[in-house]
Formats: sequence, C-alpha cells, structure tokens
Amino acid sequence: MIHVVLYEPEIPANTGNIIRLCANTGAQLHLVKPLGFELDDKKLRRAGLDYHEYARMQIWENFEACLENLKSKGIDLDSIYPLTTKGTETPHTSDLNRPVALLMGPETRGLPESVRMLFPQKHWIRLPMAPDSRSLNLSNATAVIVYEAWRQQGFKSLE
Repeated sequence: MIHVVLYEPEIPANTGNIIRLCANTGAQLHLVKPLGFELDDKKLRRAGLDYHEYARMQIWENFEACLENLKSKGIDLDSIYPLTTKGTETPHTSDLNRPVALLMGPETRGLPESVRMLFPQKHWIRLPMAPDSRSLNLSNATAVIVYEAWRQQGFKSLE
C-alpha cells in the first residue's frame, strides 16, 4: 500500500493532478490542513477531472492526526519518506517495496525542518535534477516517486 501525504498543499491544480494520480494507482491520499484552497475550488476539480469519486482521500486537521492514522495502518516513522531537496537518497535507492507513506511539503516552501526532522535522514528522498535546477512541480515529483514505489511493489494493485 502506498500513502501520499500532502502537508499543507497550496495550489489546487497540483492537488487535483495528485487526486487523479492516486485514483489511477490505488494510492491513498492524505491532505493535511491548512489547505491553500477550498475543496470545491474550480481549479482542483478541473485538474482532477472526474477522478475525485475514485480516489481514496482523507483530510486531516493537523499532521499529528494524520501520523496517528498512518500508525494505525502499520505505517510507522521508519516507513515515511519525506521528499526534500535536502535528501541524499533517491526513489531508486530507497526500499519502497513495503507499505509506505510518501510525504510532500507545500509548493512554495517545501517541508519545514521541524517536520522533516521527525523522520530518519536515511529516508529523505530527493529527485535528481540538472545542475542549477531548483525544483520540480509538486504533482510531477509526486508521480515520479509514486510510480517508483508502485514499481518496486510489483504494481500489485493491478492484479
């Protein structure tokens, strides 16, 4: 099982794209408030098309509640992988062939250090980019890591 956690997402179109990604891969989506948009936002609906009804999505008032829920599903702190430019691991060097949560930060500022430090540094994942590149779009970065985790898990939900 793959869980995608969006910590305080800001841009509705990115979240809509990730809703569609989760619907098509079987990943569970978690949105941690505050959100930078309303859930009935036109841009969110447009990006997610009609996939909202197929995605499994939960909304959390705070990060602690989300972590408690993940823990109840067997996802402990050693099974959570923050995506950060501060990471040394890549999705391809990380063992994602087990139930995992992939943690993404807000688009404009990334994960706060206080959140990132909750998890083992060996799990901090970065996506390789060309020199002098700053970052990838959140929905694109999420797709890269979700598909690598799903590949390592043998695309099991397709069976």
